[in-house]
Amino acid sequence: MAKRSTNTKGYSERRVNTREIKQRFLIICEGTQTEPNYFKSFRVPKIVIDIEGLGRNPTQIVEYAIDRRSEDDFDQVWCVFDRDIWTPQDFQQAFKIAIRSKIQIAYSNEAFELWYILHFHFINTAIPRSDYPKKLSSLMEKPYAKNSRDMYDELLSLQPTAIANADRLLQEYPKPDPVTDNPSTTVHRLVKELNRFI
Repeated sequence: MAKRSTNTKGYSERRVNTREIKQRFLIICEGTQTEPNYFKSFRVPKIVIDIEGLGRNPTQIVEYAIDRRSEDDFDQVWCVFDRDIWTPQDFQQAFKIAIRSKIQIAYSNEAFELWYILHFHFINTAIPRSDYPKKLSSLMEKPYAKNSRDMYDELLSLQPTAIANADRLLQEYPKPDPVTDNPSTTVHRLVKELNRFI
């Protein structure tokens, strides 16, 4: 049940949901640096978020998340991975297992960097993943460093634009298929969930 702050020290009033405060996230990423560095930068209490980067294929990531969930008490479990070079069969299998196991997926087709590009402008035309760094370097007006620990802070002011662009992009696919919908991403859904706890 929502409670209204009663402090009188000049702070703006906030509604605080005590159930939300207690929620814990488990985030298992395909990448070992890029994605974990980004999500570790969210300004949420450390008890709220547990992040690991595996460097494995999508199906292995989901199966690992299931095992990790059984070891602790998590309210939300997310797997973060790219379409990348993985086979359609592996990608589809990962989704099937995740749905059956009530695990959320934040995917990108083709690469996580699509989420970064959407901070600057809407894009609905596929580009080779090898072109993402060059495009980001141009947009950021400096060389893009793939495993940077600063991307969250550098892009934070543009995050509302990225969320709106990602939502709009998904709407372009009447019958969504993460395997073939290029470009597409659901990273913004995880971002919106984490933002509830900042």
